[in-house]
Amino acid sequence: MVEKNFFEAKQSLNIKGKIFDLSTPKVMGVLNITPDSFYINSRTKSIDEVLKKTEEFLNEGASFVDIGGYSSRPGATNISEDEELGRLIPVIEALHKNLPEALISIDTFRAKVAEETIMAGAHMINDIAAGELDENMFETVARLQVPYIFMHMLGTPQTMQQNPGYKNVLFDIMDYLAKKISILKGLKVHDLIIDPGFGFGKTTDHNYELLSQLQEFQIFNLPVLAGFSRKGMVYKVLGNTAAEALNGTTVLNTIALQKGAKILRVHDVKEAVECVKLIERLDLPG
Repeated sequence: MVEKNFFEAKQSLNIKGKIFDLSTPKVMGVLNITPDSFYINSRTKSIDEVLKKTEEFLNEGASFVDIGGYSSRPGATNISEDEELGRLIPVIEALHKNLPEALISIDTFRAKVAEETIMAGAHMINDIAAGELDENMFETVARLQVPYIFMHMLGTPQTMQQNPGYKNVLFDIMDYLAKKISILKGLKVHDLIIDPGFGFGKTTDHNYELLSQLQEFQIFNLPVLAGFSRKGMVYKVLGNTAAEALNGTTVLNTIALQKGAKILRVHDVKEAVECVKLIERLDLPG
């Protein structure tokens, strides 16, 4: 694991009054309640499918399930808040009733959706826009006092891959995140998780430059989430498809763990949990 010689990342989250330990990295399984998410096997079409998949994730060792009702793939179709909530609320209520042990993260950039899903039983918010697409998001998560994942993205899901450019991708993103952290801490948001935003407004070269220096984000003393499961940065380099990108994803998950990532956001929980177990074994006595 990364050398612990300067800053130690925050080791826990307060999730609705219960302390959740992050000293060992955790895995977040992805569930998309959408018809157009980029990886077809992450889409669920019914409550029964959601319950079955979530139970499978939990049995395989997932600590969180991340549920999205708005596809954030490049060029995704925009939908209304009401449609997004209409997809999410029944799913949250069913999970809360049938699998109450599941810790539910909601993938949304809308403050209204964040608030109503937390009220319905969700536990944390995963915002791909870090408040950029809804000026009320930061105040909302501050009032709700739930863990908040905030990600770097250039533009919107519709525009993010249109020739993204940086002066220096690492420094630009770190500067962006530092400003967000300052605002959020000023609002007394206590449980923050950083996501550098692999694949969101970044070329393949940008993505690998970020991954090669992922340990630098530990300077913020906050948990880092890594999410490149089956993305183009994997399959475009390998010359295959998202459906064939599990092995490549596993390699990148392993590298991210070695560079200090605390949460892996993935479509394939079992394999990611195995990565965590093997990397953690390196820190144990022989």
